[in-house]
Amino acid sequence: MSSIPYRTALIVGAGSGISASVARRLAASGLRVGLAARNIDKLASLAAEIGAERFATDASDPAAVAQLFEAADKRLGKPHVVLYNASARAHGPIAALDPEAVRKAVEISAFGGFLVVREAARRMMDHGSGAILLTGASASIKGYPHSAAFAMGKFALRGLAQSAARELGPKGHPCGAFRHRWRGAQCAAP
Repeated sequence: MSSIPYRTALIVGAGSGISASVARRLAASGLRVGLAARNIDKLASLAAEIGAERFATDASDPAAVAQLFEAADKRLGKPHVVLYNASARAHGPIAALDPEAVRKAVEISAFGGFLVVREAARRMMDHGSGAILLTGASASIKGYPHSAAFAMGKFALRGLAQSAARELGPKGHPCGAFRHRWRGAQCAAP
């Protein structure tokens, strides 16, 4: 019997690292899991291993994120757990960075996080519970040389998590079990 009180999960920005580990744990706990990424071909093996659904999406596009959640609602049911793990990097010295590459990195890391949290919150408020998790990095508290764009996105994502926790937590979005069980994922609930 699972100690996780949820039935469905959607992982946006799924890959082979922390999101794959969380996906395996959620599936082992009996949750139906959806894996979303730009390139879903890279998720074939993981999806087959855990019986997950795959969804192609661009996390920085509002229409694509809305469509992702609509598709997940139909194929999985409204997600009870949402993990945002998408990010992008524009690596190099600040003076040499391409502004469009930086814009895209921040759009994916930060704005995409907002879009996913927004859609998740709308659904979770309907059923009065859920868990929203945002993966962080040391760059969310400390910028490093040649990583300004990544730090900008992760700083913003951290602020989003804190704001969402204070706003959504009192409305019944408990996820203390996730905070303790999966370090490295920041929960957007107190």
